[in-house]
Amino acid sequence: MITLRGLTKHYGRKRVVDELTFDVAPGRVTGFLGPNGAGKSTTMRMVLGLDRPTSGEALVDGRRYAELRHPLREVGAVLDARSVHPGRDARRHLLAMARSNGIPDARVDEVLGTVGLADVAGKRAGAFSLGMGQRLGIAGALLGDPGTLLFDEPVNGLDPDGVRWIRQLMRSLATEGRTVLVSSHLMSEMQLTADQLVVIGRGRLLADAPVTEFVADDRAVHVRLPDPGERQTLAHHLTGEGLAVEERGGGELVVTGGTVEGVGDLAHALGLRLHGLTADAVSLEQAYLRLTANEVEYAAPAAGRRAGR
Repeated sequence: MITLRGLTKHYGRKRVVDELTFDVAPGRVTGFLGPNGAGKSTTMRMVLGLDRPTSGEALVDGRRYAELRHPLREVGAVLDARSVHPGRDARRHLLAMARSNGIPDARVDEVLGTVGLADVAGKRAGAFSLGMGQRLGIAGALLGDPGTLLFDEPVNGLDPDGVRWIRQLMRSLATEGRTVLVSSHLMSEMQLTADQLVVIGRGRLLADAPVTEFVADDRAVHVRLPDPGERQTLAHHLTGEGLAVEERGGGELVVTGGTVEGVGDLAHALGLRLHGLTADAVSLEQAYLRLTANEVEYAAPAAGRRAGR
């Protein structure tokens, strides 16, 4: 379990993390989302004791990271997959980590096999591709067989097969009862991987909800009524319930925020004749962009606009 309570971090006058309070529970993958500069990496660094909070606390199983007797056996993390001495080969890098934490040498070969690097264990890390570097970082995170894992953009540099592998790995780790926190900008991948979402913007908590609930808030219901008067009646009642309604061609209304069951029951109660009733599967990307639209710190000009000379 990762616990954040009022976690705040200032750099000079800039507040990078602002009173964050949430839990990352074991047994599920928690996606940690937010625009560039939102404070995700800083938050993870505070969990790992690499940055000191200005106020508040970040705990792992009820203790600060600095209080853990065998940190690598309790928490594994990948924050920067390239932070490996380029002249050291993969196996020697992991051996140094293992021996400094009282972990048997045999575990090194085990995790190299798990991440698919057994055949290049003697290759220097400086010659690794970005994807191979990611795999080596993940091997280091798994080395102590920890119950808590943090991954910052773990699919960077991985090919499609590697992306699928890390997705399956994270889900299997959560299934084993571990706490898994992963940040990513790949919304489609998070929709496939995460069970829970924590979204922050400008250091503040914007959402903490299951993926299905987060996406459901943006789901659109399409309903077709052949009679214009009946369309107007249904639209009037739906807007009266606080739902957004847009009329389109072909006798269709698009209802945002409602459900198929709710719209269908209302139409039945009003005695209206329907020719169609379906719901969109709104993507996580759409829901995320709507939520964070006003939280982007580094915004580019709209498409089609070009900077002047």
